[in-house]
Amino acid sequence: MSSQSYWSNRRRLVAIGAVTLVAAVSFASGCVVAAQPHMMNALAALQNARTELQVAEANKAGHRVNALRLVNEAIGEVQAGIAAGS
Repeated sequence: MSSQSYWSNRRRLVAIGAVTLVAAVSFASGCVVAAQPHMMNALAALQNARTELQVAEANKAGHRVNALRLVNEAIGEVQAGIAAGS
């Protein structure tokens, strides 16, 4: 094998290795960002709260309705945060 062929193959292998490394790091960092267990837990808790408010007695001087509105708003914010972090 000639010296030129050896260095050409070596450069090609280094380039392939670098691309593979960049792809692996990008994938791993994407997985870390995408895994948002606290945001997902918060979303589940808010959805549970919404369900409880929906089945609660209606006569609460408007506080149940206001709480339901705020919980729905919070659900939207958590969903937006999850989307922004993905």
